[in-house]
Amino acid sequence: MKYPSAINPTRLKFGAVFHLFPIKINTYKQMKTFLSRFGLSVFSFLTFVAAHGQSKYVLEADRIFDGQQVRTGWVVLVENNLITAVGPASQVSVPSDATRLSFAGSTLLPGLIEGHSHLLLHPYNETSWDDQVLKESDALRVTRATVHARRTLLAGFTTVRDLGSEGAGYSDVGLKKAIEERIIPGPRMIVAGPAIVATGSYGPKGFDTDFKVMLGAEQADGNNIVRVVRDQIGKGADVIKVYADYRWGRGDEARPTFSIEELKLAVETAASSGRPVVAHATTAEGMRRAAMAGVQTIEHGDDGTLEVFQLMKEKGVAFCPTLTADEAMSEYNGWKKGSAPEPARIKEKRESFKLALKAGVTICAGSDVGVFAHGQNARELELMVDFGMTPVDVLRSATSINARVFHIEKETGQLITGLRADIIVVRGDPTKEISSLRAIQWVMKDGTIAEK
Repeated sequence: MKYPSAINPTRLKFGAVFHLFPIKINTYKQMKTFLSRFGLSVFSFLTFVAAHGQSKYVLEADRIFDGQQVRTGWVVLVENNLITAVGPASQVSVPSDATRLSFAGSTLLPGLIEGHSHLLLHPYNETSWDDQVLKESDALRVTRATVHARRTLLAGFTTVRDLGSEGAGYSDVGLKKAIEERIIPGPRMIVAGPAIVATGSYGPKGFDTDFKVMLGAEQADGNNIVRVVRDQIGKGADVIKVYADYRWGRGDEARPTFSIEELKLAVETAASSGRPVVAHATTAEGMRRAAMAGVQTIEHGDDGTLEVFQLMKEKGVAFCPTLTADEAMSEYNGWKKGSAPEPARIKEKRESFKLALKAGVTICAGSDVGVFAHGQNARELELMVDFGMTPVDVLRSATSINARVFHIEKETGQLITGLRADIIVVRGDPTKEISSLRAIQWVMKDGTIAEK
């Protein structure tokens, strides 16, 4: 079919281009329907338009969650890759050449931030962690990770904090670079590289001691921690991840690994470069040591006590609970959610989460995705509501709070003037029904519309 003359590149100095057509187009759905008549997707059309000078959009929906609270009757103006105006429609001056996109029955909100991901892992019921680390080549894992990155973005998560390549070295650094250079689609990445473990504590394990086994993280101890932290920073790590405890007790139970002094060495060394340290910790003592050392966040916190969570609040350490990882592992072990009683592991996690809420510690949203399927990140936000948070508080955690804790609040996390245009649209109202986040309608990252 011959395209309308308005799509001719030589005639692309227009605003609401659709006034040139014989029908009225006011909504995203109307635009999609109309463009399909010419074999065009909305993404391809808007990308084409942007390439020829049209990169201004005014976005409106039934409601806007701006990262802090719900607004009605507001619009968001995007120019190039930035948000240039947000406010009541009557008070925002819209350029004449801006394209208006209206989303009826929907909510517009900041791009979500995943606080704990592993793009280089895939679900353990597909392939065990040991086999992924030992048997899958880095090339295979990176190729699969490119698919994971795209699924994550299309699920509405425009930023991820990726906490460990799990045996794939600095592949996460390369993946981040490929996304930044727009070689592949994906979320903005904060990467940790290999992560750091105490000698003898991490896996894979169970091999002949004469055989040197590739580990899922880099070993360091004592003063050598300084060298390893510096080396990881030099090779591209944005954040340093340490394992404050792990399953290395006499009965394979989790026990603390690093001393407080060792953890402080890591924190002080990373801080010299402006980087934080985050800690894997499931035991109360591991959590206590990490908090005393001054880490940015504690991941998991399965056995956290009220006293430990109160210490975290006092020290300004945030908590990233990774609820979905425990649920997924229980399901892999045979638990049928909804038809069988909750296993002890889930009950204990529910209790520790309630203690964290009672203590008033800052709660991040992070799921440990990779243990379960990428693109299903919203499961974590649903569980956070199920475990006691309100939908609005969960949305804050997944946007403005994560941004503040991860020190990217000057880039993303809210719909305010001057931040990057990381914006999503979902059908329904996630401020009342958090599962609406699964109904992703539209995603923009850094001013670019993501293609489904």
